[in-house]
Amino acid sequence: MSASIFKHTFSTAGVMIGFTIIGTALLAYTYATTREPIAKSEAEARMALFRQILPEALHDNDLLKDVKKIPAGGDLGNRDETEAHRARLGGQPSAVILEATAPDGYSGDIKLLIAVRADGEIVGVRVLAHKETPGLGDYIDIGHSDWIKKNFDGQSLAKTPDDGWKVKKDNGRFDYMVGATVTPRAVVKAVHKTLQYFAAHRDELFAAAASKGNAK
Repeated sequence: MSASIFKHTFSTAGVMIGFTIIGTALLAYTYATTREPIAKSEAEARMALFRQILPEALHDNDLLKDVKKIPAGGDLGNRDETEAHRARLGGQPSAVILEATAPDGYSGDIKLLIAVRADGEIVGVRVLAHKETPGLGDYIDIGHSDWIKKNFDGQSLAKTPDDGWKVKKDNGRFDYMVGATVTPRAVVKAVHKTLQYFAAHRDELFAAAASKGNAK
């Protein structure tokens, strides 16, 4: 290799290394400067959703820090690990917010967020995500109707026995829209299983306060 070729190759390599260093530095700077605002925005969005199903009067702790990891599967039906957010008032358990998945929606998974009082009564339920037919099965979404509030607010295993956790078409207690029974069947079943999960795991759900960095 001639001296000129060697010099050119060395120079090109130096320029590439320089661009790599500068690019890495810019990415690191961008990440450092945007990480906190993004995290804050995500936390605010999460809390806004929580407030839809859990009144602030029911807790005086930080719901985003008092959490418990929940493994995938089981009665909650989630495909991935989730977090239970524990609400406490004066240091005493008042409610818990759980994520659940109805795997048998008409068009696939229906993801739910469910707040349950310490006594087992539902405070509120919201649909986090679904692919149900627009104008037909999407009435489960609070943005389209109040079906989910009318059917689940204040419900519990004590108020409705196991055989009542079906839509009225199946001789249960829950309303549905004619022509769209698969969707509410899936939601009713998932909410019922969530209450059963809560009843079986209540003590461990409220066992001890834990931050995200030290969740039990």
